[in-house]
Order: sequence, then C-alpha cells, then structure tokens
Amino acid sequence: MSPPPPLPPDPNAFPVRVMVAPVWNTVELRVGPASTVREMKRAALRAVKVDPEGAEFAVKFRGALVLDEGTTMTALGAGANVPFIILHARRQPVR
Repeated sequence: MSPPPPLPPDPNAFPVRVMVAPVWNTVELRVGPASTVREMKRAALRAVKVDPEGAEFAVKFRGALVLDEGTTMTALGAGANVPFIILHARRQPVR
C-alpha cells in the first residue's frame, strides 16, 4: 500500500491512527495541532482510495461523534497515537 497523502507540513506534527470503516483499514497519518478533523478525514479517505465527496462520513473520537469537523486537533484534545474512526454517517442496509 502506498503512503497516505501528507497533510500540510508542521514541525509539531504527531501521528494518529484512523480506522476507515467502509474498507476496514487503518491508516497512520501525521497531523499538526492546527490541523482540522475535516483535513484528517479527507486525507484518510484518500489514502484508502475512498472518494471523500462521494458519501457522507462521520468521525468518532474517544467513542463520541465529532459534530464540528472544523475543530482543530488541539481543541479536540488529540495527541500522539490517538485513534479515530471514520464511518458512514447513515446506517448501511444489510444485504
């Protein structure tokens, strides 16, 4: 698997783990304290080749839904190696 596309370079960047539920794959990204949840979500979806504009996706952090994706990593309280989960915003039908 090729490395994920980088977020804007930041000397204070730290790694985070992102589980992308539609493909059940974990991506490791480096984000800066000023990076937003939206930037992290788009980078993770692109890394697993899922169109970030094609469907609605939600982000969970510490079990809670992140309601404002414009929130920065610092404001969220995220630190090194914290896990995030990206999943479909709406339930998917079982077939």
